[in-house]
Amino acid sequence: MLLAKIRQLNGPIFVFGASGFIGTNLFNDLFQARPGNDVYALTHDATRAWRLKLLNVPPENIIHCDILSDNSVRDVFERYKPRTIFNLAAYGAYSKQKNVNLIYETNVLGTVNILENCTTDMVYIHAGSSSEYGFNCTAPKETDRVEPNSHYAVSKVSAAYTLEYYARVHNLNTLNLRLYSIYGGWEEPDRLIPRLVEEARKSDFPPLVSPDISRDFVYIDDCVEAFVDAALKVGPAIRGRSYNIATGRKTTMRELVDLTIAEFQIPKAPQWGSMHNRNWDLSDWYGDPSAAAADLGWQARTPLQVGLRQTADWQIRHEYERKIIPAFKNPALNPVISPIIACYKDAQAIPYMYERLVKTFNDMKVRYEIIFVNDNSPDNTDEVLEAICANDPNVIAIKHSRNFGSQSAFLSGMEIATGDAVVLMDGDLQDPPEVIPQFYEQWMQGHDVVYGVRVQREMAPHVHFFYKTFYRLFRKMSYINIPVDAGDFSLIDRKVVKELVSLPETEQFLRGLRAWVGFKQTGVNYVRPERMFGVSTNNWTKNIWWAKKAIFSFSFAPLEAMSYAGFLLTGLSVVGIFIQILARFFLPNPPRGATTIIILVLFFGGLNLLAISFLGEYISKIFEETKKRPKFIRTMVRIGDRVYNTSDKISAILAQRKR
Repeated sequence: MLLAKIRQLNGPIFVFGASGFIGTNLFNDLFQARPGNDVYALTHDATRAWRLKLLNVPPENIIHCDILSDNSVRDVFERYKPRTIFNLAAYGAYSKQKNVNLIYETNVLGTVNILENCTTDMVYIHAGSSSEYGFNCTAPKETDRVEPNSHYAVSKVSAAYTLEYYARVHNLNTLNLRLYSIYGGWEEPDRLIPRLVEEARKSDFPPLVSPDISRDFVYIDDCVEAFVDAALKVGPAIRGRSYNIATGRKTTMRELVDLTIAEFQIPKAPQWGSMHNRNWDLSDWYGDPSAAAADLGWQARTPLQVGLRQTADWQIRHEYERKIIPAFKNPALNPVISPIIACYKDAQAIPYMYERLVKTFNDMKVRYEIIFVNDNSPDNTDEVLEAICANDPNVIAIKHSRNFGSQSAFLSGMEIATGDAVVLMDGDLQDPPEVIPQFYEQWMQGHDVVYGVRVQREMAPHVHFFYKTFYRLFRKMSYINIPVDAGDFSLIDRKVVKELVSLPETEQFLRGLRAWVGFKQTGVNYVRPERMFGVSTNNWTKNIWWAKKAIFSFSFAPLEAMSYAGFLLTGLSVVGIFIQILARFFLPNPPRGATTIIILVLFFGGLNLLAISFLGEYISKIFEETKKRPKFIRTMVRIGDRVYNTSDKISAILAQRKR
């Protein structure tokens, strides 16, 4: 019967929060019932992705989407064009989820972002909560007063009113399902019913609260059917309403344990009060499902004793202790990638960079934290970044007090990044975001540093020749093995980032230091395109400056060359003296003249000046290092719509992100 209902749903179908307990069950039932495979699991916080991994969900049916980012939501809606949307994404339902801001951002702002992308030909079913009733918990009707008693409850009430607003004003087909105590397969192993059944299979009990505490237990299969029924029945007559998904039966902890004893033949008596009552434990907490029965044609059909047995069968079938519990305790998280973009006169390119990065990370199904570093650019970079940050809380904008250079910009971003790996990029789009998946693939294979190798540059052939020649000469001169044709564009594992940031030297040449720190490294070939907008800030003078910086940071060859030249010319001088003496004795007219002397003086004088200049370059680096000036000064850090613009605030947020 449920199978036939699922096939009546209009696809494609989105399940937001599909990595959670109810979301996984709903997604799996929908996916298995629809041969077209037009059902997609949407998830951003992968801390519960262990369920999807154990289900072996095909990668193409898992969509990375951050509901706190309107851009992220809009992108997946435009790409997949869903017709039925189930939103089970939530935060704050569990006692360990204590971030108050995230509770409201996820449950209210996230809901708004999804609804803003819905149209009147779509169906949107929302997972509400019986906690919306709060203190008014004894069989309330949907029309009764809500009395929320927690931040989570307040946020779910706000979401319910938001749905009603969109239904009335924008004619969206929305419904809110106020779920009571759902239980069954894939529930967190540390929750009441899974623990109770697990211990009952061993003829034991978990710690128990007071026997008078009550719940309204609904088996997961009935809950899934409620979502399907709601999606099929929503229309102009009922849209915007909330419905109680409950059995209507009050079940005390004593009754629950008695049923468990009878079903599993437990010989021992329970120890009541072995666990303290929680704030949400109430003595008369159950619902009135009459409206759901009348309007949706839904009612709970699974008796509690049957549900307990089916939960036990599920645990046995899924090797509960051996496979589920370890996966729950140690979930394999999707990594966070932190691209760091050094920006100087790149205001036109930044929006394109952002869009291409988001698309790339969504396709990769990884989480992201994009960090733009405005190195005191004279254009309108600040305004461009402010607009992007306002729409995406996963974007960070840093501003420097003056132009410190790209190396300092990268270090500034690396200090504040929290990702599992960073990607260093120039802001002019000459480092294509589309190459990052190749970096990522090599990183997942165990490489700690993956650098881009410029096999071709879209530039004049003679300039390309000089670049390639320099890299090869530099490699021969350097005292470490520096890859040729490799610029700053690279993916660097967090443990390597930590080492780079901790290096004390003031003037840093990152592509050299990246090689110096070691670790397992490899390269990925790519074609470096021309700058998309404007004119490059590089010129011959700056390129020579870069070459000097590289050579004097990672090579003693100039000093060695002067030493060899000194030995050689001293030897030649001695030979010249002998020749001059012999000429006096054996030649009638030995060579004379000021020209020879002038040439020799100029040659040796120039050589001395060159040697002194080489020595001066090294001494200047020593002098610069002794000053111990900071590598950069930040004047502002913007994280989403939050701005930190004093040194104390910036230091505080930096310390917080390092924890």
